[in-house]
Amino acid sequence: MVNDPRSLHDRLVGLPRLAGLVLAPDGTRLIASVRTLDDEGTGYASELWEVDPAGERAPRPVTGCRRGDHAPAFTPDGTLLFLSDRGPQEPPGAALWALSENGEAERSAHHPGGLTAFTAAARARTLAWTAALLPGATDPRTHGDLLQQRHRSGVTAVLYEATPTRADGVDLGPAEPHTFVLHDADAPPVDAGAQGLAGAGDLALSPDGTAVAYTRAPTSAAPDTNTVVIADASTGVERRTFSRPGHQYYQPCFTADGTRLICQRLRGETYDTEWQATLVALDPASGEETDLLPDFDNWPWPGRAILSPVPGDATLWFTGDERGHCPVFRRDPDGTITRLTASGAYTSLCVTPDGSTLYALRSALDSPPRAVRLDAGKPDQQPVFLKDAGDLGPLPGTLTEVHATGDDGFALRAWLVLPEGAGSDHPSPLLVEAHGGPQGSWSDWPWQWNPWPFAARGYAVLLPDPALSSGYGQRMQERGRGDFGGRPYRDVIALTDAALARPDLDASRTALAGWSFGGYLANRAATRTDRFRALVSHAGLWNLEAFQGDTDMHTYFREIFGDPRTRRERYEADSPHFDAANLTTPMLIVHGGKDYRVPMGQSLALHHDLQRQGVPAKFLYFPDETHGVEAPHHLRLVYETALNFLDHHVLGEEFRRPGLV
Repeated sequence: MVNDPRSLHDRLVGLPRLAGLVLAPDGTRLIASVRTLDDEGTGYASELWEVDPAGERAPRPVTGCRRGDHAPAFTPDGTLLFLSDRGPQEPPGAALWALSENGEAERSAHHPGGLTAFTAAARARTLAWTAALLPGATDPRTHGDLLQQRHRSGVTAVLYEATPTRADGVDLGPAEPHTFVLHDADAPPVDAGAQGLAGAGDLALSPDGTAVAYTRAPTSAAPDTNTVVIADASTGVERRTFSRPGHQYYQPCFTADGTRLICQRLRGETYDTEWQATLVALDPASGEETDLLPDFDNWPWPGRAILSPVPGDATLWFTGDERGHCPVFRRDPDGTITRLTASGAYTSLCVTPDGSTLYALRSALDSPPRAVRLDAGKPDQQPVFLKDAGDLGPLPGTLTEVHATGDDGFALRAWLVLPEGAGSDHPSPLLVEAHGGPQGSWSDWPWQWNPWPFAARGYAVLLPDPALSSGYGQRMQERGRGDFGGRPYRDVIALTDAALARPDLDASRTALAGWSFGGYLANRAATRTDRFRALVSHAGLWNLEAFQGDTDMHTYFREIFGDPRTRRERYEADSPHFDAANLTTPMLIVHGGKDYRVPMGQSLALHHDLQRQGVPAKFLYFPDETHGVEAPHHLRLVYETALNFLDHHVLGEEFRRPGLV
């Protein structure tokens, strides 16, 4: 019997969402960042929960914390720090609070307009944080005065003199992030220098608190290059900078002895080169930079390095996509890399003081994030699950894999969700879901475009990883470079054909949906084939030339596509809007009004073209959403509308208009 999809996506939306873990310096306390429904059910509120590292007790809210507390960390003596907008502060914004295990929360640091990120030294009473200063402000006091003047005058204008001007649904400026360091609660913080608009949370303190590292934003002259700065934490004087043309550094972290700074290093895709990502060690004394993963071909886009807390031990752990999973990897001091987990997708690694045990969040396409414990050195292990923060209940189907071969001979794979009751005597309709990115993978639990509400309605769901997906080696990037709408699209079709060769799937009842780059592939399919009965495009690209001039990442996309004034080949080859005359398949469009990554004009233009062609189309518009749909009541609407749209066009049922829209 097919489950009720409404009850499933209601449970999905209401499930507590584990978003991060931090471990106390002595290894005895494990704190989880959790997002739960607010009292009105129209948003999510952050909470801090205590998780039992032994896995014996159920999680519970941290005593002394409130809703809205977030970004936890520990001081060397075990005091819990977090950001919160509780308490009086003018202008409002998040302040830094400290909570002893059995005490009351006390405000440790504040800044007009709020702090955005912070870190604590591992073996010193030193804190560093990121906060903004308006042009003309020299310290927090003058910044606060200028903020009050802007508020009283009703001025919200920004005078931009460089890009970027917006990012991730937020208008940038006029204030710019700076890094501040506090050594003594009775002394004013030291401004360690402008951190720049990109990398506003990327900062680290040496274990002894004498050095601070932060990233400085790219400039207009070098928009694809940022800089890592290592500065004296007492004076702000720069000791060493690291920069490499065409590369950017992220998430710095000092080794336990303070002699090296470990960072992610990323070379973004250009017209002639594909993505490359690795971990590097920076030597503040010599200025030497060492690639720590020179022969590692998973192309994992490695997660933040977690370093051994034992001084002198160069062991580190990281995560990265690998063939539909995101394992934990261990790198030993001699460069040997070992995969520690056999399945699942891992984030938020923590290591115990002796380096023997890891804690992490583990999810999979059939499992929401859960806190787990791992042996820090055992290969291909299964984790020990700690007590749950919430339970979604049984899922309405099973998960398997589909394999195919690309037109260049490359081995392709996809996940396939089969609904309950699927079989050759009752073949299921198929929904193909294309992921965003394009550098990404169907490896972890998705909160939006989750396949299980569709399985609950009786659909099989194919989750393909086409060209440009991560976790399949550098070759997967090479084969898709410069072919944005070519090989990735053909890979999706090849995997669709392989899935439909199964007798338990109905090749006559199919649909395709996608978000972001996946939405682009849905738009591409709309002009290339009529094999699908329905298409769903969420925040998809339609007119590539208009897009690259309007997106918050316009410099990056111009690097990929070329300058449209002088290099038009890729625009004309890959922009679906040139083939609008071919539109015939009914489409549902979903878009947020504050989407700066793929601006809403892309979907407006697609909607206009569909109407001109007389194609049945619906446009689900959320004025206050950004690139994804975050609000729980809106997320419910996405599932309800998409399911009803698919039922109408794929199954032949009458369309049921969702309430309130």
